[in-house]
Amino acid sequence: MRFGALVLAMAMSTMLSAQSPATFHLTHTYVLGGDGGWDYIVPDPTQHRLFIARQTRLMVVDEDTGKLLGEVPGIHGAHGTAIDSASGYGFATSSEDKSVVIFDAKTFKVLKRIPAAEDADAIVFDEPSGRVFSLNGDANSSTVIDGRTGNLIKNLPLGGKPEYAVSAGDGKLYANITDKSEIVEIDTKGATVTRRWSTAPCEHPVSLAIDTTHHRLFSGCRSGVMAVSDYKAGKVAATAPIGKGVDGGGYDPQTANAFAANSDGTLTVVHQDSPDQYHVLQTISTPIGSRSMAFDSVSHRLFVVSAKFGPVPPGGRRGPVLPGTFTLMVFEAQP
Repeated sequence: MRFGALVLAMAMSTMLSAQSPATFHLTHTYVLGGDGGWDYIVPDPTQHRLFIARQTRLMVVDEDTGKLLGEVPGIHGAHGTAIDSASGYGFATSSEDKSVVIFDAKTFKVLKRIPAAEDADAIVFDEPSGRVFSLNGDANSSTVIDGRTGNLIKNLPLGGKPEYAVSAGDGKLYANITDKSEIVEIDTKGATVTRRWSTAPCEHPVSLAIDTTHHRLFSGCRSGVMAVSDYKAGKVAATAPIGKGVDGGGYDPQTANAFAANSDGTLTVVHQDSPDQYHVLQTISTPIGSRSMAFDSVSHRLFVVSAKFGPVPPGGRRGPVLPGTFTLMVFEAQP
């Protein structure tokens, strides 16, 4: 009987553990300061760094200490960053002059500037093709660049306004088309659009993450929904509720958690029970407007930025960033 009771207790403990996965908690806060707004936070897991777009430059921050390692200067309207670890090159969109800036990822020195298109925003490196794809919102296109030579290949029409994109690592790249509520599939070697499908009932998809094991895409939509697409079948397979005003997202294959950072002051953690079944595991409170997020696939940490704002000017959406208030927050999973 004692042995049976012990076995039963162990079984119950295992079941409870399975039902109570680790949740995320704020573990570190680093005040980075600096002037200007911000956009994408892009991790460089191999070097434990973050590249944070800050309007006129990229801030390069040590993930472990919050220390500012340096800045990539001369960017006019900084938005996205992509890193090619093999070549040591970095790529940043410079939206105000419709270009992509190539820089040395070690020294942060600007090496070259490539013409792109209007509203150059997010940017992604595709390892199989060695190419870089900028997502040009108002131009409804993607600028394709040879990541090893820095040469412009072409501007590829996408048939709508792109937001974020991800590489599947198999010669295909997927991008959200926010004004059409669609996803487009791009053949990275041919630099052509090969498929597209609707994200309905998810409207205005913005953030995008990928699960290459189960061939799933996670589109965070401004309508308060995460759409999970089967990218082999080219259709939405499931949905889950998230906060309003999403901008950043991610997916952790180790824990099967997908993430959405929202401007309404929430960070939604959605757990993948199976490829087509999901539930909200956790809703984390964050400062209002904290919709930029990065997920490090090596450390499994979440990084979110925020700041305090001054009075909203007439006709504006929000006030200026108050000096010295720009802050990096680190969230880690704990049992």
